[in-house]
This record gives sequence, C-alpha cells and structure tokens, in this order.
Amino acid sequence: MNDQIRSDLEREIGQLLSKRPEFRINSIEPIPEGHSGFTYFVSVEDNEGPTRYVLRLPPPGARIAGPADVVRQGRIMSSLHHAGIPTPAIPLMSSDPAVDGRPFILMEAVDGTRIEKAGAEQRPLDISASAVEVLKRIQALPLDRTGIGAEEPMTLQAEMMRWAWLMQRAPDELTTRAGELGGLLARYVPPERSPTLVHGDYHYGNMLFRGFQVCAVLDWEIAEIGQPLIDLGCLCIVSVRRQYEGAPNPGGAIDVSLEDLYRLYGADPAEMRWYLALSLYKYASIFGYNLMLHRRGKRPDAMYEGLTDTITGMIEEGIAVFEPGT
Repeated sequence: MNDQIRSDLEREIGQLLSKRPEFRINSIEPIPEGHSGFTYFVSVEDNEGPTRYVLRLPPPGARIAGPADVVRQGRIMSSLHHAGIPTPAIPLMSSDPAVDGRPFILMEAVDGTRIEKAGAEQRPLDISASAVEVLKRIQALPLDRTGIGAEEPMTLQAEMMRWAWLMQRAPDELTTRAGELGGLLARYVPPERSPTLVHGDYHYGNMLFRGFQVCAVLDWEIAEIGQPLIDLGCLCIVSVRRQYEGAPNPGGAIDVSLEDLYRLYGADPAEMRWYLALSLYKYASIFGYNLMLHRRGKRPDAMYEGLTDTITGMIEEGIAVFEPGT
C-alpha cells in the first residue's frame, strides 16, 4: 500500500476522530470484488475500539469528472442516506487533493453480503422485490434531496449518444450490427416521464444484502438525473444475461423473469420494450469499450475476454425486440 495514502488518510481521519485520541490505521486493503478500481477497506482502531471504513479514490492523474468524480458520488450517497434510503453514510469527504494528491470519500463499511451469497441462500423473487422497492423509493425522492438535483436532466437522445460513443470504440468484429440497433432506438424513442435520480448501473452486483433485503446500494459513478425506467432496464439485463451460460455475470445471475420484474415495478411491458433494447445496447457498449481498454493494456481485466459472445448476443437481442411478434 502506498505510504502516502496511509499518512494522508491518518491526517484526515485524525480530524474526524479528534475527540477519540490514540487512533491508528491498522490496515488499508484493496477490495477484491468488482471492477471499479481504487476502493479499499480501511481498518481503524482507537480507545473506543475498531471501526471499518471504505475509502474511494479516483485513478491517479484522472480528470475529476464523470466516474472519477468520487465527491459527487459521496454527495449522492450522503443525501440518500439522510433520506433513509439504504446507502452508506459518508463521514468524511474532500474535493481537495487530500489523499495521495487526490480527492476522496470515506464511507461506512455496511454489514451486508454480496449477491453471490444472497442469491444462493434466498428466493430470487424476494431479492428482486426488495431491489424494485428500493428503486421506487429512490425515484420518489425529490430532486433537491438527491445531491445532484441542480444538474440538467439527461434526455433519452443524449442517453443514446452517450453509449454510441462507447460502442464506436469497441472491437469492430463484435459490433457489426450495433448501428442497426442504434437506428431502431433512435426511430422509436418513447415519450419521456418526469425525471428522477437514476443510478445508471442498477443491478444486484452493486448492492449488499441482509437476507433478501437490500441494505446498501453502491457504485454511483454514472448516476444522473434522467428517465426512471432506465434503472428497471438495468435489472432486466441481469435476467437476459442468464442465457449466456459460462459468461461472467457480476450483476448476479438470479432467475427472475422480465415479466416478474415488470409486475413488481408496475411497468407496462409494451413501454419497457424500448428500455430493454436500450439496456442491451448500453451494456454491450460498456463491455465492448472495457474489452478494448483491456486489450490495449490501458485497464487490464481479463473478465471482459469472456464476454465476447455476450456483446454480440445482446446486440442481436436488442434488434429482436423491435421485430414484429416479439
């Protein structure tokens, strides 16, 4: 572990624990799960006992915007936590280059299990029902209580352009029909609803559980103010990806049908067809872009080599959504 991170963090936590003397950082360990990068468990002990935190840093040298804006993520989680929605408390964050020359957020370490364990022990439909219930609570929150309510809402046209930019950078041999799917999405854009807070990557792999109940929603890197059905589409992708047997699926391959998800949310299946196709396009573009970064050595993660069939298959599935009779 970088000694600079430890010494800077000791200084910052010292201010937080100024009334609790004799504290020390016992360990700073990278979190092995996930593919988000610079996240660490921090174990702190003082005269009142041990405390566990999670430290989040942007990549070294990164421009502080988009997914690298960890303080923006902290504002969202802090706002939702205060509103009673299951997100970690944020006892400390700084937009100044305070830890290893970088901004940071320090989160509480939530006591919960990941979807791999929860999915093996709990009924899938109960897990999905809890995830949908939390999603609806997030969407019911007034924009001025989200931490980013002053931001301009993302339109569906802008949403499509966002993922088209990534798709253009994915390996060409995997995206030969991506333009066809993009054209169909542009042709059939549905009417927009009132904007809400959108997580943007709302799946079971970005949650922690106690039993079947969601106890924390994590990883708010691509959150936005936008269209609420986008996040239901993210949950739908988990169900669709079950058909790609043997492919990595960190989102949690629990067996819940699209029809059950629509019923739990109260969504119109006809309206959801477009959002399902958008989600297929979106995740194919994300996986393809990350595969490109892996192959170029810019962000090595061999998991994405196992998703080539998933990328092409999801594009095909998205096109099929618009075919008559489907």
